[in-house]
Parts: sequence; C-alpha cells; structure tokens
Amino acid sequence: MSEVARQLEAMRAGSVEFYGEQELAERLEAVLARRRGPLRVKLGLDPSAPDLHLGHTVVLGKLRDFQRLGHTPIFLVGDFTARIGDPSGRKKTRPALSREEVERNAATYVAQASRVLDVGQAEIRSNGEWMDRLGPGEWIRLCSHFTVARLLERDDFAKRYAAGEPISVHELLYPFAQAYDSVVLEADVELGGTDQTFNLLMAREIQRDYGQTPQAVITLPLLVGTDGQEKMSKSLGNHVGIAEAPEEIYGKVMSISDELMADWYRSLEPRPEELPEGAWVPPDRGDPLARKQQLAAVLVARFHGAEAARGAAEQFRRVFRQKQAPDAVPEVRLDAGRDGARGLLELLRELSLAASNSEARRLVAQGAVQVDGARVRDANLRLERGRYLIKVGKRRFARVQVS
Repeated sequence: MSEVARQLEAMRAGSVEFYGEQELAERLEAVLARRRGPLRVKLGLDPSAPDLHLGHTVVLGKLRDFQRLGHTPIFLVGDFTARIGDPSGRKKTRPALSREEVERNAATYVAQASRVLDVGQAEIRSNGEWMDRLGPGEWIRLCSHFTVARLLERDDFAKRYAAGEPISVHELLYPFAQAYDSVVLEADVELGGTDQTFNLLMAREIQRDYGQTPQAVITLPLLVGTDGQEKMSKSLGNHVGIAEAPEEIYGKVMSISDELMADWYRSLEPRPEELPEGAWVPPDRGDPLARKQQLAAVLVARFHGAEAARGAAEQFRRVFRQKQAPDAVPEVRLDAGRDGARGLLELLRELSLAASNSEARRLVAQGAVQVDGARVRDANLRLERGRYLIKVGKRRFARVQVS
C-alpha cells in the first residue's frame, strides 16, 4: 500500500462521509513529495458551554489522527460564532450569548482539548480575530455568494420554515461565518459532526468563490448522550464532561444501556493498548458488564490517568455494589440556628445537592434523597445538631455537621 493510500485509509477510519477525497489525494501527494507544506486541518468548536464532553472527543480524536500523520491541526475556538449561536439541528432559535459569557466558557477550552490533542504542536486560533474586524462591505461580499433558497434547503431550516417556526436572520449568517473561517485559515480539510454537513460543504463553495482550492470534508458520527436518545449536549444534561471528576465519569458510563455502550465503543474507539495486558475484552463478545467497566476505565484513564481509573473503579464497586459511601466525601459545617435544627430542603440547597428548594422538594418526592442510609419521604424534615451523611441520586454525597 502506498503512503498516500495508507494515510487516506487512516483519515477515512471511523468517518461517516469523506467529501473531496480525490482532490485531497492530489494535495497529499504534493505534501509527501515536499512540493508543499503539511495539510491544514481545521476543527472549530463554539464555547456555547464551559465544558468539552465525550461527543467533542470524537472529532478531536480525528484531529489528533491527522496530527500523528504529520499534518497541521488547527483548533479553532469559535468565540465569534458562539455569539451567533449554531442553528444546526435546532428546532428553535438558540439564545444569543454575550461576549462575557463566551469568554468565560472559552477560558478552559484549550486546556481541556490538551487531554486529547497535543496543543503545543497545534495552531490555536479564535475566529474573533478576523470576524470582529470584518466590515459591512466584506459581509455583503461574503453573503452574495449564496442564495436564500439554498440556505432554506438545509434540513433544520426547511422543517422550521414549513412548520411556521421563526428563523432569525442572524441564524442565516452562521454558515457564512463558519465558511469564512476556512477562507482565512486556508483549510485543506475540515472536520465536524454529521449535523454540520451543510455548513462544511458550504465552506467548499465559498472557498472556491474566493479563489481557493475547496477543502475536503470529513464528517464523524454524533455521540448519543447518556439518556440514549438525544445527541450529547450539556444543555440537555446527558453529557459526560472530560474535565469531570474521575468518579463522575466512571459512574455515568456505568449508567448507560448495553445498546448505547456498543455505539460508544464504535465512536470512542477504546484500544487494547489502553488497558493492562490481557484485560482487553472485544466490544462484541463477553459479559456486557465487563465491557462497560472496561470502557469506563479507558475513558477515565484517557483524561485523568491510569491511577485515577483504578480509584474510580474501586469507588464504584464500594458505593454501588457494596452500598458504602465513597472515602472522599466533602464535609460542611453549618450553624443549627436558633431552634437547634436545619430544614432538609435548605440543607440540600446549601450543599449544592439541589439548585433550589423546589428541586429539593421534587428530589425528596421521587425518593432520591437518603440521610444516613435511610430514604427520606418527608420534605419538612429538620435535622438537629449532629453529623449526617446525605446522598442524592446514585452518585452525589455530602457530609454535614449541624452545630
């Protein structure tokens, strides 16, 4: 197999679609013959939330594959496009984010990406660099390259338009901004989830209109969230954040269905070398519980190291199989007040186990709250002076000293 064929096979692995493969093969030949520099491979992520999650690692992993092949990975933080809000797959207009919200969310993006990608050897950019300086005349020129009819061919826009759902004008500008990023960065390849296909292919057309060779486009599968239904998203609460505590990652992975686990195996690609010799269980054989434990351990080790994976596995065994509390439960000392007791709902809120009294009341009504191992059904319970272990749901614990 030639080196061009070998690299194309590696690029294709795990993808859904590969657009412009033949054109890319020609550029790759020029790279290998040293007639030009390495391929420029773009991945843009909008900091619409502060955490990167497992779904992001699918495309980040493909960017890492290009990096290992000797090409230039471009990790683009979409600080400008996040303020527009990506309409891809949305049934209604996404609320606009302020510059301050975007900056807070973006603050740790590069550090989180470093858990997958060698950011020291990558090109790190923010599209606010050029989009904030783009004048009205350039915007008009950019938007002149596409028609409204073409935009409304987009599946999500078409469905919303047919249903009479509003489409804000700023949403129509999002694909133009994403395409212009490829023009500025002179991208040879752009990566994205399958929900980004329209935007990625539009960039090919815009690049051509700006006199550039169109980028190749590689789409990756969308990772379904822990609910087993929707695409992984922090806004839906079905995500596993890569910066979450090892015990939280391990517990969330162990909570997914066997059917979803098979899908995660395909998308997240745990490899035999990520586990001790002899510990590998093929994803299509063996005990489903063993495979799930294996996947949980691999993912924790990727982001926190092997020692953290062993600790998370031991804590899961202790907490969920032996019904014991974890070793490192945070303890808080709270004043008992004038009557020498504190209300349970108030405690849950102060311990950050519930966001509000109404949520705390709902958790109690659902039987999700335990005090010292006993399930609580009385939302009006008051805890007198003493030391208590409080558990909410399957994984959240706190110790409180009421004094």
